Amino acid sequence: MRNRLFPNLDKHTVVMGIINLTEDSFSGDGLESRPRPVEAALAQAAQFLADGAEILDLGAESTRPGALEVSAEEEIARLVPAVTAMRQSFPEAIISIDTYKAAVAQACLDAGAQIINDVWGMQKDPEMAATVAAAQASVVLMHNRSTKQQTELSQLGGRYIGVEYTDLISAVKGGLHQSLALAQAAGISDDQIILDPGIGFGKTTEQNLFLVKNLDRLLEMGYPILLGISRKSFIGYTLDLPPQDRLEGSLAANAWGLMKGAGILRVHDVKATVRLARMLDAIRNAN
Repeated sequence: MRNRLFPNLDKHTVVMGIINLTEDSFSGDGLESRPRPVEAALAQAAQFLADGAEILDLGAESTRPGALEVSAEEEIARLVPAVTAMRQSFPEAIISIDTYKAAVAQACLDAGAQIINDVWGMQKDPEMAATVAAAQASVVLMHNRSTKQQTELSQLGGRYIGVEYTDLISAVKGGLHQSLALAQAAGISDDQIILDPGIGFGKTTEQNLFLVKNLDRLLEMGYPILLGISRKSFIGYTLDLPPQDRLEGSLAANAWGLMKGAGILRVHDVKATVRLARMLDAIRNAN
């Protein structure tokens, strides 16, 4: 199925650059603790665009295991000035907002964002689907079975343990179908929907590896797939490496995901991932 914003994902991989307006990002790149976070976000956005990113994904609440929740008011205060500044500085850029709160989504859509990246697949806030539909925005629907009771923290970061699935792929598909039903009932068209399997969200290290391995099975649902694995703990626990040393592991997982059908890669390391994607695109498009 073709996407309204990205009609050629079967031939051209899109890279989404992560801009964290948080104080407690697991990857250590949160900008909110800096003296001028909006200026820092603008500088990061400029670099990401120069490096080949086609989407800027802004978030103001960390989604790492064990992270504290941020109020909608605080998210809006962090995000809206950055979205406004980016829309003015980079009028052609596609801006995505990583939030599951409808009030935050509305404020950012009003400021110029075009995509809502909802880590709860519109199942957390009952107003989210209507908010996105009214704005005629695009949406990323993610599978998520996170619970604080199943998290474990160590020097390598947070991870989920003791999570059980009878059939992981079927469970992910089932959760995404629930989100799709909410989106479609609200009037969001299919060409505005992107699916995310939710790597790292309520899944163990082994389950994350299995899900990436079998990512192509989600293509049966008929929607573009976004893969967000950059620097995540399943890479760290697999390689016994902290977040700042997970570039090679992230590139390897993204390469596998791309060849298994991912059309959008959400990453911290934009330049390296864009080069990876362009090379793999060239190989698969060769005649």
